[in-house]
Amino acid sequence: MKQPLAFRMRPETLDEVIGQQHLIGPGQVIRRCIEQGRLFSMIFYGPPGTGKTTLASVLANELHLPYRLFNAVTGNKKELDTIFEEAKFYDGLVLIIDEVHRLNKDKQDLLLPHVENGRIILIGATTSNPTMAINPAIRSRCHLFAIKPLETADIIAALNRAAASEKGLNGQVQLDPKAAELIAGYCGGDIRYALNVLELCAIASDEPVISTELVQQYVQRPVRGIDKDGDGHYDAVSAFQKAIRGSDVDASLYYLARLIQAGDMDSIERRLLVIAYEDIGLGNPAAVARTISAIDAAKRVGFPEGMIPLGVAVIDLALSPKSKSGELAIQAAMAEAEASDPPVPAYLRFTPVGMKEEDKYPYDRPDLWHKIQYLPDAIRTKRFYQPQATSAYEKQLAANYESLKRYARSKNLAELKRGK
Repeated sequence: MKQPLAFRMRPETLDEVIGQQHLIGPGQVIRRCIEQGRLFSMIFYGPPGTGKTTLASVLANELHLPYRLFNAVTGNKKELDTIFEEAKFYDGLVLIIDEVHRLNKDKQDLLLPHVENGRIILIGATTSNPTMAINPAIRSRCHLFAIKPLETADIIAALNRAAASEKGLNGQVQLDPKAAELIAGYCGGDIRYALNVLELCAIASDEPVISTELVQQYVQRPVRGIDKDGDGHYDAVSAFQKAIRGSDVDASLYYLARLIQAGDMDSIERRLLVIAYEDIGLGNPAAVARTISAIDAAKRVGFPEGMIPLGVAVIDLALSPKSKSGELAIQAAMAEAEASDPPVPAYLRFTPVGMKEEDKYPYDRPDLWHKIQYLPDAIRTKRFYQPQATSAYEKQLAANYESLKRYARSKNLAELKRGK
């Protein structure tokens, strides 16, 4: 059976690799490795179909080093032992591990000594964030390099090369430039997916030219670099909050749309609530309340209609006055609580023992409550809330705060009661 087009078109030399100029361009680190004949253990991380494993094998080929492929999910310890024995006969054996973040502890324990002494040069490939997904023992022995999604121009170049190459379609069909642009737009930077689409269209075509209509017929949805559990999802969540914080309503709606496509209402609900209280907060408390109502409405009706109240809430939050004073205040209070633990003043305790009646908290004197010292003596001058005058509401809170500071709070309740 004929091998898939994407497999046949895999680069064999560094000059055949498309994209990743930040690593393989003139003067960049991977090209310098080739030029200087040196290689070290590394991990390539990035979205699927961006050439991580391919680049690893190209490196080994360019340096004329033997290499072996190992899958961290399906491979077993017996396979690793065989590779380690084989490595004894070489001056450095390259071990390319796909899904390296899935390497369990037993396999790591076998691998680490060989990486440490240089007998094995490890090149790992993963779609996960290595700082979070890769075991520190592996990570500390490897250099980390990001493999980026290919640009549209790179994808189009790869498609045209595959259509013309003897290893590819060998010129049997032509690719309409508009069709190439359409495939590149659909694939989301995934060159493997783009080549798979090209091959499918070439098989299905009765015409000498692959048209945009044919591409649209066989590819219904673009590939998205986002799913509920992948790093792309968390990147979108991060961008979502930053866009709202930066008052970019269009970007905020775009990232909301990407999260809705993932169908993860739980993450949308949690993030919107955090954004509302952390970034808008006292700048517009009414918008915070409206966000809660919008989330409730979205959950009641479900998707797709649920996107409407969510979109309204996002517009409201993005264009609202912002204030992080509430979040910063509780963070400051938490830091103080972790750093010190002074006793609660006796007159504030739940059951004060042995106190004179005149020294007890005056439940029946609301006229005195704002004059009482509530913080323990050791931190009585601490200030956690710093108003941000971004809205009329918080300006009023700040004015109240300043007016209350005029009172010298006292712990001598007897004197307060006597009006001294």
